[in-house]
Amino acid sequence: MAPNDSAGTNGTAAPGTKGAVVGRRKAVRYIVPFAVAGVAAATIGLVPALASSGDPDLPEITAQELIEKIAASDTQQLSGTVKISTDLGIPSLGGLAGSFMPDGAGDTGSASADPQTKLTELASGTHTLRVAADGPDKQRVSILDKASEYSLIHNGDQIWAYDSKSNAVYHAQNAGNAHDKAGRGKEQAAPDGVPTTPKALAEQALKAADGTTSVTVDGTAQVAGRDAYRLVIKPEQSGSTIGSITVAVDAENGVPLKFTLQPSGGGKAAVDAGFTSVDFGKPDASSFSFTPPKGAEVTEADEAEGHGKAEAEAEKAKGDLSALEGMNVIGKGWNTIAEIKTPGGAALPSAESGDVPAEAQQFLDALGDKVTGKFGSGTVFKTRLVNALMTDDGRVYVGAVTKDALVNAANNAG
Repeated sequence: MAPNDSAGTNGTAAPGTKGAVVGRRKAVRYIVPFAVAGVAAATIGLVPALASSGDPDLPEITAQELIEKIAASDTQQLSGTVKISTDLGIPSLGGLAGSFMPDGAGDTGSASADPQTKLTELASGTHTLRVAADGPDKQRVSILDKASEYSLIHNGDQIWAYDSKSNAVYHAQNAGNAHDKAGRGKEQAAPDGVPTTPKALAEQALKAADGTTSVTVDGTAQVAGRDAYRLVIKPEQSGSTIGSITVAVDAENGVPLKFTLQPSGGGKAAVDAGFTSVDFGKPDASSFSFTPPKGAEVTEADEAEGHGKAEAEAEKAKGDLSALEGMNVIGKGWNTIAEIKTPGGAALPSAESGDVPAEAQQFLDALGDKVTGKFGSGTVFKTRLVNALMTDDGRVYVGAVTKDALVNAANNAG
């Protein structure tokens, strides 16, 4: 059993035939297809097993040494089965995601395999996935249902998504071969902010200000048949909605095998995702091959009739954001709160003003608590992790902090 050694966070740590398809409808091109690799890789990084067969007896290791082991890990080939449970304290998103998208964006009819819609389902409930990765250019993640399967495949410059339930296919190309200025291959398969390697995941989890975080090694565990160390990350500040993050790290190769995020309010884990089986050998090449099945309805991302409209909407949204009076950062570390002001104290968008669809407003109202204070009045929209106070005079305070912390920040903002 490894001791509870601690370390500070100082920033150094770390086919079907193709001609048989019945239609090729055009849709908006999104950056979201890039997420196929990000989802696969982030899933690889999140992975906790659901059962333990005893704590292995491993050599002692300090927290700093374990962080360095994660950072040094260069494992790029694996396959396995993952079970992910997410409980963020929000209603199931279901088809609601479209309510928050611009008109025409993602409108592909009744049958669609668009990743932007499908991936929202992972934000709540329990899901079983099969994953495979062979370097930065080949990843696959399949979300398994009782009678269907949804797969995202990244193979070189091709992105495919297939929903067996609706027999719908989404295709994008020239999506995965980004290179740096020297012409070297560069892993660019996910949007900014999505961890794409175990190292990136670990660094993101450890991104806390100096003096606000406790990082310890809290014994060992057995994860999917692999011996692992348990790295525990805890805020040392009060007021954070995050109680602890536990990462089980493969004792042999440094790959994170378990990621559990526990809210400070207690109860079940907010995120508990994990390998139930894992193999670090090279996956079969067929894992990354795909041909649309007979009769499938194919949506081509690069032939979008609505592309121009969506771009215009995106530019408009960008302009609206640029009208904000900037962001003020309050506090530090785990208690950091972002304060954003609308120009001239303009009221926030709502169903009453016609700026927010009624379904989306109902969703937001289900999350909100009315609050008052020296700042005036407003609504705190809450989840088990990230909360946001939206005041009636057009200010927004958001952070992974409690409702009281948001109200205090607004009271003291002047």
